[in-house]
Amino acid sequence: MIFVELIYTFLLIGAFTFGGGYSMVALIQNEVVTHHGWMTAAEFTDLLAVSQMTPGPVGINTATYAGYTAVINAGYPQWAAVCGSLLASLAVIVIPVALMLVVGRWLMLHKDEPRVVAVMRVVRLAVVGLIAAAALQLMPSAFAPTPIGNISLFNTRFSILSVFIFAAVFILTWRYKKSPILLILASGLLGLIVYGIS
Repeated sequence: MIFVELIYTFLLIGAFTFGGGYSMVALIQNEVVTHHGWMTAAEFTDLLAVSQMTPGPVGINTATYAGYTAVINAGYPQWAAVCGSLLASLAVIVIPVALMLVVGRWLMLHKDEPRVVAVMRVVRLAVVGLIAAAALQLMPSAFAPTPIGNISLFNTRFSILSVFIFAAVFILTWRYKKSPILLILASGLLGLIVYGIS
C-alpha cells in the first residue's frame, strides 16, 4: 500500500539526511523518481520549484508535495492525497526531531572536542556533495523546454532563455549577494511574461 511505502521512505530520508533541506532533495528525488517511480523527473522539478517558492523549509515542503503527487499519480482521490502529504511530512521530521532532542544537548557540550570537530567537517563536505548532486540531477529537466497547452516550446530560443536565466540568477546570487526571494519573484514574472506571451 502506498501509504505504508510513503511513511517508510520518508522515515528513511529523514533519518539519513544531514545538512538541511537542500541536501534532502537528492535523496527525495532518488526515492520518488528513480526507486519508486511515483513521478517523473519533470514533475519533481516542478514540485521542487513550488517547494522553494512556498514558505517553510524546502525539505518538508518537498516531502509534502511529493506525498501528495505520489498518491494522486497512484490513482487515489484528492482526500487520500492530502493524507499522503501529511504522512510524508510527519514521517520526514519524526526521526530528526527525536535525534535533536537526544543528541542536541550532548553535541553542544562536546562541540569543541577534536573528534567531534573532525566528524562535523566530513559531514559538511558530504552535505555540499549532496546539494551538488541534486543540482546536477535536476539540470536536464530544468533546462528542457516543455509543451504548454497546444504550443510546443521545444526550440532553441527557449533553451537559450533558460540558460540565460540560470546564469543570471547564479551570478546575482553568488557574486552580488542579491536576495534569492527577489530573484525567484523576478524569474517567475519573467517566465509569466515570456511563456504567457508565447
